[in-house]
Amino acid sequence: MGRTYEDAEEKTDEEREEIPELEGIPIPPSAQTVKKPGVIFVLEKASLEVAKVGKNYQILNSEEHANFLRRNNKNPADYRPDIIYQALLSILDSPLNKAGCLHAVYVKTDKGVLFEVKPYVRIPRTYKRFAGIMLQLLQKLSISAVGKREKLLRVIKNPVTQHLPLKSRKIGFSHSSDKLVEMEKYVAGVGGDTDLVFVVGAMSHGKIDCDYVDDFISVSEYPLSAAWCIARICEAVSKKWRVL
Repeated sequence: MGRTYEDAEEKTDEEREEIPELEGIPIPPSAQTVKKPGVIFVLEKASLEVAKVGKNYQILNSEEHANFLRRNNKNPADYRPDIIYQALLSILDSPLNKAGCLHAVYVKTDKGVLFEVKPYVRIPRTYKRFAGIMLQLLQKLSISAVGKREKLLRVIKNPVTQHLPLKSRKIGFSHSSDKLVEMEKYVAGVGGDTDLVFVVGAMSHGKIDCDYVDDFISVSEYPLSAAWCIARICEAVSKKWRVL
């Protein structure tokens, strides 16, 4: 099983030396020096459960571990770590992020573990490598930048609200919401000096239930994957802030 935040203080010197590394991507100088409103994503209910399968610990997924999950009276359809993988790729590969407009990404697993993803981390291009990184993160509590002590991914304390800007608009997304909006018009109506926090579910079915959001909206008449929902958000905000 993954370790908790409180276990961080109990790590040995040997464990600290074994913290895995990832490469970062360049971010514009303006994003580092100029403080201005930006975008924060919170991805809720991500399926990232660690279990010992055979001799090794692995991130459980419905494709490889269906028989294991059924033997343990679990529904394989609930184990979709590929969803959070696609969602993170959609966010981090977006022009919005490359323009320096993304301030933070937070992921909360369906087991309640909260971790931060720095905007300039380069997520692996293959799911298998991504799953390995997530396994290391949940076991070691952080992933460092290559050749540096900076942590690109790290497990942090709940609740997520303590990490969000005070002056921000927190927007949740659900197909079941009665408030169907055109995303471009919606974000255009938000004040230019306000940080935008988008809360998106990263699970295969169901809806997020977050009491900290200011508004729950739907951006399509049809159910969308997390990655498609994020793509609509990023495109709308890019137009608002004239990111081409």
